[in-house]
Amino acid sequence: MGQKNEVLRVLAREPRKYLEKLDIDFELLQEIRLRAEAPFMIVYRGQEYCVSRNGILSDGLEDPMIISRQDVRETMERISNYSMYAFEEELKQGFITIQGGHRVGVAGKIVLEKDQVKNLRYISFINIRLAHQVIGCGDKVLPYLIDGDSIFHTLIISPPRCGKTTLLRDLIRQLSNGEKGRRGINVGVVDERSELGACYQGKPQNDLGFRTDILDCCPKKEGMMMLVRSMSPKVIAVDEIGFREDVEALEYVMNCGVRILATVHGSSMEEIRKKPILGALVREKVFQRYVLLSARELGKVEAIFDERGTYLAYPSVTEERREEG
Repeated sequence: MGQKNEVLRVLAREPRKYLEKLDIDFELLQEIRLRAEAPFMIVYRGQEYCVSRNGILSDGLEDPMIISRQDVRETMERISNYSMYAFEEELKQGFITIQGGHRVGVAGKIVLEKDQVKNLRYISFINIRLAHQVIGCGDKVLPYLIDGDSIFHTLIISPPRCGKTTLLRDLIRQLSNGEKGRRGINVGVVDERSELGACYQGKPQNDLGFRTDILDCCPKKEGMMMLVRSMSPKVIAVDEIGFREDVEALEYVMNCGVRILATVHGSSMEEIRKKPILGALVREKVFQRYVLLSARELGKVEAIFDERGTYLAYPSVTEERREEG
């Protein structure tokens, strides 16, 4: 089933009808936003657009298609195959992963029990984030991250929706599979939000390599420690670190001799240095490589820095960025 069909099949009839009218490349569609009694929005080629009633994309709100509560209700029924109860555990996490690895984020009324999220009701907001694999997007980056038969501790820095997860996926795949002249290695992945492997019914929908072990929907701190104890990884990969417990787990893993491949939201080395928790890691030179993605061009690597923040040669980097280190 193609990506277009995977997405259209879970949408309610009305938004599906409007989405089908659009002259777009579904491979470049990133998000679909359904909010009850609000305009139908999508993110396409890194830009947010409103879907107009005349079947075109608009930067403004000219005659938008309005999502009804029934549209949201029907979409959730189709996503859950008319059995919301079966997805109760996933809903506690705030998302459901559907066939194809696409992640459906939801929001509404939270039901608490003993200060813990028990359920989610009256869902009024849906964000479908489409899974994209770009095989080979890490080709030019990986040589800068390899240290003999191992890999440098690496942090990928990127603004939201600029390709850090896509790049991380491909680096995991390449490290796991290896290639001529470079042996593959065991990689452990803590996929807290089911975006890297995008497991559907226990099976990864994305190719992360045949030497990769995945802990799906597992908190990063617990997952990193579990992998070290049970799966003997050479590398552990995690997406979007930032909390103190994440950093504590990273340090534990590194002290066990395991290499780290991680991502974080940010737009520059300077911004990362100023973050209270991550800044300490930068000053202590914990990470040996930093990969900075562009905020202007989806998936473009602007620079690679070493542990001192010194620029390393990279063909697509502008002279302005070379001065940042």
